[in-house]
Amino acid sequence: MKMKTRDMILVSLFAALAAIGAFIKIPFTPAPITLQFLFTALAGIMLGSRLGAASQIVYVVLGLVGAPVFTKPSGPSYIFEPTFGYLIGFIISAYVIGKLSENYKNPNFQNLMFACLLGIVAMYAIGVPYLYIILKYVSHTSITFMAALRSGFILFIPGDLIKCMVTSIIGVRIIPILKNQILKTP
Repeated sequence: MKMKTRDMILVSLFAALAAIGAFIKIPFTPAPITLQFLFTALAGIMLGSRLGAASQIVYVVLGLVGAPVFTKPSGPSYIFEPTFGYLIGFIISAYVIGKLSENYKNPNFQNLMFACLLGIVAMYAIGVPYLYIILKYVSHTSITFMAALRSGFILFIPGDLIKCMVTSIIGVRIIPILKNQILKTP
């Protein structure tokens, strides 16, 4: 995949924003409440599917090679953290949100909100089962899937819905500006 310099900068910027979002957190067990999904959704809406997902891949790879960008100490062993599935989910989520956003000729709040909601579904469809598997079979925690669903999904939905609304509001205002910039770029 060949990228323009502008695209590399934007991918790097959204990878950095995801890292910043990890440090804006409310400690919670088994996963902290962070702003990472906000920046993941914004990456999808503003960069599109390919670059939005690329920004999250860069973020995850940085953490896996040891850069201190995750909510806990980073490195390859992070794949055994219960929350690693959400990081994989961020990649898929950015792609899904970006793909839907790319298909809207004139995105409005409802379209972008729908894209974000499907992005949430994608993230949790990977994150919750991963959380359950790691807690039950790696950490040997006595947990049911319903308990994992409660602690890894239901508690986070109100905040994620607010993040979707904020993302949709920002997207409606910024996408037309971005489209104008692209049309002006030679």
